[in-house]
Amino acid sequence: MEPSVVTPTGGWTDPDQVAWYTERIGRIEARLAGEAMLREALPAAPRRVLDLGCGDGRLGAVVLDAAPSVERLVAGDRSEPMLRLARERFAGDDRVEVVELDLGDPLALDGSFDVVVSGFAIHHLEHERKRALFAEIGRALAPGGVFANLEVVRSSTPARHAQFLAAVGRTADDPEDRLAPVEDQLAWMGAAGLTEVECLWRWRGFALLVGEAPPEVPGAGAAAGPPSRTLS
Repeated sequence: MEPSVVTPTGGWTDPDQVAWYTERIGRIEARLAGEAMLREALPAAPRRVLDLGCGDGRLGAVVLDAAPSVERLVAGDRSEPMLRLARERFAGDDRVEVVELDLGDPLALDGSFDVVVSGFAIHHLEHERKRALFAEIGRALAPGGVFANLEVVRSSTPARHAQFLAAVGRTADDPEDRLAPVEDQLAWMGAAGLTEVECLWRWRGFALLVGEAPPEVPGAGAAAGPPSRTLS
């Protein structure tokens, strides 16, 4: 069990909260187990990867280590303190572009991605925005591409949630959390057109939710909506 200290709740633009979070995440055994399972969920040789809510770049680095085939990683976040850390992590790595990206806004992407990952970020969105984002991710994936969301999810009861917080060393919830049950999120992913949708791993309030874009149908063209902003 991670020892509990007073949990900052100033938000993800607060350098103190960012420092508290990034200092401890590599010591939480359950998170490390989730990252290990995410590595297993990646396709054999992805080339283009999108990391949504990249934070300090930790999950993107996991993907790069697991998949040396990656030629391009676009990592986006809205927190300037997190973006500074991500830029430091990936300094000198020409494969990586770190961009400002607010998941509350519609995604507008240049090209498609073999993998879209997210680590402990999407749960900050309202549920309707989660559903819309899943649909946008489905459109951003290349045929057969993989979406892997390592996430904080709603526990079955308040008592179970309290046990989860204690187990990860938190004394308070993140005020930005909008937690949703695993079952609802899997249904939303399926409704977004993703296939092979499954919760591959779960530990208390952590879960790895995975889905795939349908394989390419010979002779079928892909439709794309008009972009409002481009990430290259």
